[in-house]
Amino acid sequence: MAVRFILTGYVNQLMNQAVYDKLEDGTFAGRIPPCKGVIAFGNTLKECEDELHSTLEDWVLLGLQLGHHLPVIKKINLNKRPAYEQVVAL
Repeated sequence: MAVRFILTGYVNQLMNQAVYDKLEDGTFAGRIPPCKGVIAFGNTLKECEDELHSTLEDWVLLGLQLGHHLPVIKKINLNKRPAYEQVVAL
């Protein structure tokens, strides 16, 4: 049975939507359009990508903690609220 990590899959799918621009000074800027405010900068494309990945992870975790609506990506919906069932003590 293959192990599936929901948050890893979610972040990877969003990183696939990243858009990068080379700035006039030769550095790079990256953003993820479905994720408002997720932007990063780097001296190299790889540095920008790494920083964007870290920023996205922080954005997702903070969004979960604060109860923000997160984009649904490839049927991964992190907005579902857990259902709790009563536990009967023995």
